[in-house]
Amino acid sequence: ISESRHTMAGSGLRERYLGWLLASTAGRSRCHIAVPTLCLLRRGVRHASTALHSQGQPKRADQWIGVVGLEIHAQICSNSKLFSSSRVQFAAPPNSLVSFFDASLPGTLPVLNRRCVEAAVMTGLALNCTINKKSFFDRKHYFYADLPAGYQITQQRLPIAVNGILTYQVQVGKRRDQLETRTVRIKQIQLEQDSGKSLHDDKRNQTLIDLNRAGVGLMELVMEPDMCCGEEAAAAVRELQVILQALGTSQANMSEGQLRVDANVSVHRPGEPYGVRAEVKNINSARFLSKAIDYEIKRQIEVLENGEIVLNETRAFDFKLGCTTPMRDKEGKQDYRFMPEPNLPPLILCDAKSLPANVNPQQVVNIDLIRERLPELPSVSRKRLVEQYRILPEHVFTLMNEDGLKDFFQNVMKVTQADPRKVIGWVINDLLGHLKQESLAVHQSPISPSTLAELLNLMERGIISSSVAKQVFEELWKGEGKTPAQIVEEKKVGLIQDRKQLENICQEVMERHQEKVEEIKKGNKKVLNSLIGLVKRETKGRADPVMVKTILEEKLS
Repeated sequence: ISESRHTMAGSGLRERYLGWLLASTAGRSRCHIAVPTLCLLRRGVRHASTALHSQGQPKRADQWIGVVGLEIHAQICSNSKLFSSSRVQFAAPPNSLVSFFDASLPGTLPVLNRRCVEAAVMTGLALNCTINKKSFFDRKHYFYADLPAGYQITQQRLPIAVNGILTYQVQVGKRRDQLETRTVRIKQIQLEQDSGKSLHDDKRNQTLIDLNRAGVGLMELVMEPDMCCGEEAAAAVRELQVILQALGTSQANMSEGQLRVDANVSVHRPGEPYGVRAEVKNINSARFLSKAIDYEIKRQIEVLENGEIVLNETRAFDFKLGCTTPMRDKEGKQDYRFMPEPNLPPLILCDAKSLPANVNPQQVVNIDLIRERLPELPSVSRKRLVEQYRILPEHVFTLMNEDGLKDFFQNVMKVTQADPRKVIGWVINDLLGHLKQESLAVHQSPISPSTLAELLNLMERGIISSSVAKQVFEELWKGEGKTPAQIVEEKKVGLIQDRKQLENICQEVMERHQEKVEEIKKGNKKVLNSLIGLVKRETKGRADPVMVKTILEEKLS
């Protein structure tokens, strides 16, 4: 990035602020400020202290309110690009998926991808938007090396969908079951092209261009500034992510850049107009989004508390330092010179009432047909899962928020006799815990739903104990192709079924620990659990605790 793109009005003021910030955080992580609770709701639902870290600064409550709006770019799940037939593929060799149109060669014309239009309509319907039967494409002019045409085709005048609502839930307490429902307004959804990718080689002092991404179809979702902190914004983005994945309109994989978020952040005092906003660009993680917004709110509060001004600028979030850094200023509004796209006619959509007679249905996009194809939305799925399996709502949220985990759980339930509440514990705590530890997706799990079901069935039939089941799970995770039954047989870890053998083991344990036996006989029943543990240790976890307890109680009576 050239030095000129970093310069901005008031640079001296910024340098003084950054100097003060670094000095005040000496001895701590650079640019890291402890962020207390920041959800100060403008609707008056709840307030929290905006305590600042500055030395000698008194803590004052309810002084500032954060205001957050989001612009989200979701890559449409399509085999080809928005206006060309080039394939869409992540991590393909550089510049291997570039058509003449993508490279903006003279004489090439855009051809609209029907799949992208249908995906935008389906997303709009799922978010309760009004679908415009007539929308327009426009050219947005700006000059970057990774934008060959010098303009982006977007929908600035009249987008494909407007006025929607996203309902999401946010955790309001320390417990996972303390959830509160919130809504954020969707101003519009518009179709547009993605740009290429600039790869900066600092060692050779050069920038390389990869146009594989140029022209890929995007949906830009513009959310109104109805949120107040990073926690709310992250929850809204996660809910949108789940909805897009359920619809199949976007894979919404943030790590692969399929869902990118720009956050507009400002602060103001209660009863006063909104403050000057800063935009934090291209955040590719819900966790980083939350941290970036909370940091930015704190930074702006500290700037204002010190009698300085917040600059209208674009910033980037440095996840290593945990702070935002300036990129370029926005004081002088950039003129994008919007103009109608001359090579694309208005986009006309139909419904059952407005469908022209004698028209091939394949030649039109029918809103009502897309509405009929809408799958079960996450909010409905959550309610159904809670009622069907009688599991906790917070567990259902985990199932829904991890791509593929809900299907994994349901496939286990189809072939196991185990209680759903026991199954959910294994899926969330054991399976998902191992997946997170090794940064694997659900579909990459070395343990299939049928294998986990077989393991749970062994435990249900009393063939193995829960502790042994954990050991077998670890063996299964190695991915050696063995079944749970084979591992149990090889390791000889099945429960001892011979009652006579267990009675002899219990008798030996009691004889070696007469002091515990005496305590139990004196009325200290809690020591019985200690004896049960000793028997389990003696049998290396192969003793059924229920049977052991029964035998010990009989011998001690």
